[in-house]
Order: sequence, then C-alpha cells, then structure tokens
Amino acid sequence: MFSSRKSVGLLADIGQCLLKNLTSSSLQFRCQRVQCFRVGNAEIPNDKRLGIALQHIRGIGRQRSHQILVDLSLEDKLTKDLTALEFHNLRDEVSKYLIGEELTRVVRSDIQKMADIQCYRGYNHASLLPCRGQRTKTNARTRKVAQFTINRHDLIGLPSLLL
Repeated sequence: MFSSRKSVGLLADIGQCLLKNLTSSSLQFRCQRVQCFRVGNAEIPNDKRLGIALQHIRGIGRQRSHQILVDLSLEDKLTKDLTALEFHNLRDEVSKYLIGEELTRVVRSDIQKMADIQCYRGYNHASLLPCRGQRTKTNARTRKVAQFTINRHDLIGLPSLLL
C-alpha cells in the first residue's frame, strides 16, 4: 500500500493526531493492552519476568540484569506488574549503561580502528578469520570464505614447479 518512508512517517503523524483527539475527548479505552514496554531504545516483553525481559536489550545479559534489579531493590516480577515509579526508575538505571545502537556503534568503530592501524586482530577481522587465537588450519570453517581447492590430479599436465 505505502512503500516509502515518508508515507510511514505521515501515517505515524496521522495516528498521533487521532490519538490526541480521542484522548482529549471523553472516550475511554476499555480493552487497551500494552504488548511491550520501551526501555533503552528496545522493547521488552511484558509477559516475562523482569530479569529475563531486560536481557532482550542488546548489551544487557544475565549478570547486568541481576545487578540492575539489585540496585533498584526490585523483586523479579512480571514486567506488566511494574508500577509507573518502578518503570521510571528502571529506565533511568538502564540509561546509565552503554546499550543498543550506541554499543553497536562503539564496537564497530573499535573494529575499524584496529583495521586502520593494521594490527593482527584488525587484519583478521578484515580477512574474515577468527581473531581470538583459534586455529585456522583445520577449523574456522564458518568464518572462512569458501576457498577453491586444487586437486592433485588436475596438476598432472602442469610444470613441476607447481608440484
């Protein structure tokens, strides 16, 4: 129906205007249900426990989600059971960490910096090889680019320099 980004933005603006008009009038939403909460520029599901739901944010794992819950002294309850104050405190606590798109941007710039100074890890990143000390003679098949192998029987007619 709509294929460009401008039309999507236009639809979002129209939706916001309609929502504003509906909320300013005396209509009430009886069956309004929130599917997920937006924390740290990522959506976390509301039907999971808070410790697990926080792990849906890039850059937050098990340890960090547990640490956030301890810092806020929150119990591990369902996300949909959070009060507004707890949700606001959770957003503030999560915003202290490097997460989401910022984390991706920093990692990408670090890899580019290593490739620019041509260190070992930067070279291996550029060559699509493992860069943490793994062996590459027999393993690293998923990381290596498909290489052409030369069969010894194909080299019979070639000069002996190649053999």
